[in-house]
Order: sequence, then structure tokens, then C-alpha cells
Amino acid sequence: MIKLMFMATARFFLFSILLAISSTSATMAGNFYQDVDINWGNGRGKILNAGRLLTLSLDKSSGSGFLSKNQYIYGRFEVQLKLVPGNSAGTVTTFYLSSRGPTHDEIDLEFLGNLSGDPYTLHTNVFTQGKGNREQQFKLWFDPTRDFHIYSVLWNPRHIVFYVDGMPIREFKNMEAKGVAYPKGQAMRVYASMWAAEDWATRGGQVKTDWSQAPFTAAYRGYAANGCVWPAGGGAATCSASGSSWMWQEFDATSVRRMKWVQRNYMIYNYCSDAKRSPQGMPPECSATP
Repeated sequence: MIKLMFMATARFFLFSILLAISSTSATMAGNFYQDVDINWGNGRGKILNAGRLLTLSLDKSSGSGFLSKNQYIYGRFEVQLKLVPGNSAGTVTTFYLSSRGPTHDEIDLEFLGNLSGDPYTLHTNVFTQGKGNREQQFKLWFDPTRDFHIYSVLWNPRHIVFYVDGMPIREFKNMEAKGVAYPKGQAMRVYASMWAAEDWATRGGQVKTDWSQAPFTAAYRGYAANGCVWPAGGGAATCSASGSSWMWQEFDATSVRRMKWVQRNYMIYNYCSDAKRSPQGMPPECSATP
């Protein structure tokens, strides 16, 4: 009976994932030439297929990256990403938002490379006013190197939510009432990068990069940034009147149930459960319940 219930639950969530992929993909029609600049890598980042595809590569000399032309206060940001296949140990592929300066805000999705046959680790983090150390890590329920999958961040005044193929995996609530800083006053750009971190990325740095496998290449497509654009010269941010349902979006019971399923089955590290790291007590945001 338990086995049958588990199989039914797995089929339900697989069906939910497929629905999320089909509905979300239809909204993705960005053009990398119009939306981003390749800002480092000396030719290792390339925009292809009339702006519909972007690749970032890493070799022993350098990685590469891009950043959005616009900067934003709040929004929903997503991309389809196909990760480096085979032995990618020591590499990190990213998609994240960040402001600048020593007290910056940042919202991270980082994919830590692996040995051939081992699952990738998805590393998430939230920085507020220069303070991070809010890591949660997940193993994915699919092979992210075989096809493109959708990775998204929702950032609005109420919460930050991380999504994989439309499935919520993590929520960081606005808990300013409890003295927890929340990203709201610093405009952020969208960034992506491919870089080397063999000192920590794979099994805590135990597995080093096999540079004979280089160049390592990740592919991005379907970039979409739907947010309030902060003008470069200052002034008020402008938000599109259409397509801004994300601004006050909250969790419903279905979203909470899906997130708990992912965390129960695929979360491998949660800073809110690491008592050794917080001997004086857990951070106040860890007391929040979905």
C-alpha cells in the first residue's frame, strides 16, 4: 500500500511538472542581443541562433559571463539552462541577481559540477545588505545535462521564491517585522556565469577539475525578465501595466504542498537545520513556516 501511495504521489508531481513546463515555456521569447551583454570571458561567451541561444564556456585560463542591460526592483526572472554533461567536477554554472557594493543584495542559483554519473547540486542563497550564509542545497529529480530546464526567481515585496520547472523549491519571506533585512532598496541586475571553483564546489573541494575535459560549456535560452526597471540615471522604477501579476503573488496551498514535497525528497542541506553553525540559536527567519 505504501509503495502504491508513493507511486501515485510521484505521478501527481510529475504531471504537475509537465504542466508547469508547458505553461511557462509559452511566455519565454527573449532575445539575448537585446536583453544582455557578455561582460567577461574574452570570447568564451557567445550569442547564437539570431539571439535565441547563449553559451558560456570555461577553460583553465578563464570562465565567462553575462549581465542584463536593465536593472530591476522586483520582478520574475527565468531562463532555460542546459548544464555541462559528463565530468564537470569543480565547475560552477550560475543564474542570479545582484546589486553592487559591500552591502549588496543577491539572490543565487548556482549549479555545482559533478563526476560523471553523479547528480548536480543546486546551491541557493540570499544576501541582504551584504549578509549571506543562507544556503539551501538540492539534488535535482532529473538529469539537467540532457535537456533544457526552466529555472526562475520571483522577487516581490512579500517573498522571494526559487522555482525549477515551475515547481517552488524555496521561499524566503519578508520578515522585516522580526528584524530580518529584506532586499527592497537596491536595484539588481541579472547575471549568469561559468567559472572554476575546484577548491569547494564538488564534495567540498575533494574532487578537482579534470582540465582535459575542457572547455566546459553550458547553454542558455528563453531568457525572460519581467520586472520594474530602474533607470540607470536615477529616478523612479517603471513597471509594465501588463504581466505584473507577480508583484503581489503569494503562496496558495498547492504551492506550499509542492515546495514541501521537493524539500522532503531533494533538499540535502538547510542552514536552518545546521545547529553546529548557529550555536547561539537559529536565525530569526528560520522560524517562519510556509
